[in-house]
Amino acid sequence: MQQATPADPAATRDIREFIDACPVSLYQLRIVALCFLVVALDGFDTSSIGFIAPGIRDQWALAPTALAPVFGASLLGLMLGAFLFGPLSDRFGRRTILITTVAWFGLACLASAFAPSFEVLVALRFVTGLGLGGAWPNAVTLTAEYCPARRRSTLLTLMFCGFALGGALGGGVAALLMQRYGWRGVLVTGGLMPLALVIPLLLWLPESPRYLVQKGAPRAKIARVIARLAPGVSLDDGKAFTVRQAPAHAGVSVVDLFRQGNLRGTLLLWSTFFMGLLMIFLLQSWLPVVLRARGLPLEQAALIAALLQTGGFAGALGMGYLMDRLNPSRVVAAAYCLGAVAIFTFGHAQSPLVQGLAVFLAGCGVSGSQVCISVMATGFYPTHCRATGVSWASGVGRIGAIFGSMVGGWMLAWGWSSPTMFTVIALPALFAAASMFAIGRPKWTA
Repeated sequence: MQQATPADPAATRDIREFIDACPVSLYQLRIVALCFLVVALDGFDTSSIGFIAPGIRDQWALAPTALAPVFGASLLGLMLGAFLFGPLSDRFGRRTILITTVAWFGLACLASAFAPSFEVLVALRFVTGLGLGGAWPNAVTLTAEYCPARRRSTLLTLMFCGFALGGALGGGVAALLMQRYGWRGVLVTGGLMPLALVIPLLLWLPESPRYLVQKGAPRAKIARVIARLAPGVSLDDGKAFTVRQAPAHAGVSVVDLFRQGNLRGTLLLWSTFFMGLLMIFLLQSWLPVVLRARGLPLEQAALIAALLQTGGFAGALGMGYLMDRLNPSRVVAAAYCLGAVAIFTFGHAQSPLVQGLAVFLAGCGVSGSQVCISVMATGFYPTHCRATGVSWASGVGRIGAIFGSMVGGWMLAWGWSSPTMFTVIALPALFAAASMFAIGRPKWTA
């Protein structure tokens, strides 16, 4: 497809304004639901791998520390997949790359179940991560481009809740399957589910109308999508759809993320993604260890640690509602400040009740904010490089995740006390809040 060319404004209609004016339809909700399922599969994979780790260790008589490559390989794949598939999506289409990457990580996960050695398993976890890293940003981008601006934050937040649901199911399903089929049965299930989802995606997931207009698709093809999006609207006036502020140059590159005044905002977004995922993976990895070191029973430690994701779910829903009504960056900045206070409080708390409340509020502020900055990223970049922008922000965040999964172990190895450790962990939340304040009111692009 060729790049759309400028046209007489009187003979055109802006695709973003058209979508913004339409009521939310069942067609759009179906797209949100399909992308919800894609994100849920990511959550299932992330959660279930932790539950099958003991089985993997027993299979090959590994020391506990030897399991680190299994987790690290997946995170590295997620990071590289985000960097790779975002530009490909802006070039070949959101739908094409999304379906390809869902099939990719399904096949790789299924192959992992039959890994003959630990080294092969690690390699296949890396390949699985590549697919997951490409699927998530494209699900986000496609959902965003079908949502009217007035409901974008709410609908995207609901879609992101799939990750929390998938994570919750991943833990429960993995525990049941482990008892009967072992760790390989969990990976078989984790591979078959995305492969089964490919069929509904092929049947019911459309391409983004903004992408089609941007790439100059035939009017008849665009009209078929619009007819489903807004069935009661007549397109017989002969006006062509356009994308406001369409770039004059062809092709997409990462350099586009720094053009048209986006340099400062891109760097601030990347900083926030890095800090946010650093804290999330640090807390997820090391909270249970710290709680057990404080003398709490295993069941109580697990319950308190689980409040981090519960808080993230609640925080994301509340912030999504507020972001549609207030300055989004101010909402997120305030949430990060809440998260910093909660993390600091946890480090100094003695009562299990106070510790549990602090972990819940940290989840509201930190995990909830991670959902919301992903929502912001979809509106920050124009259509022609939106998937690249979301993917690269996610990729930079995954670097923070890799670092965060390691830094807690370093702190414990250095003998840091709990108050000192969590005072330091609170600092990235303040840096993330400062980045959000610095962005100001983000622009929502076509």
